[in-house]
Amino acid sequence: MRPALYGLASCGTCGKALRWLQRFGPAFDFVDLLAARPDADTLRAWAAAAGGWEALVDRGGAAWQRLLPARRHPAGDPEWTLLIREHPGVLRHPLAWLEDGRIGLGFSGGQYEKLFGKS
Repeated sequence: MRPALYGLASCGTCGKALRWLQRFGPAFDFVDLLAARPDADTLRAWAAAAGGWEALVDRGGAAWQRLLPARRHPAGDPEWTLLIREHPGVLRHPLAWLEDGRIGLGFSGGQYEKLFGKS
């Protein structure tokens, strides 16, 4: 399994992360979250690696703000997975998922140097 970068094709920050990986990082796969929605098992693995569901979502982002107020308080794993599958834009992106189970949320050059190394 190669490292994968999950994000939105139209996201400027995802574009910066893609360019960094193309220049410095290992070979990777890019997955557009709108075109290929992650399954429930993947979402649970991401939540476990990130330290919980709250760490995965961007409550300050536009996608979260557009949610109906009643949807902003998922009660458990089934509600979280359904919410994120329906609205993948609520995830912090880009989301880097490495073959050893580590996860990176968001992008900065320094963060990616630590996560991937710099070759």
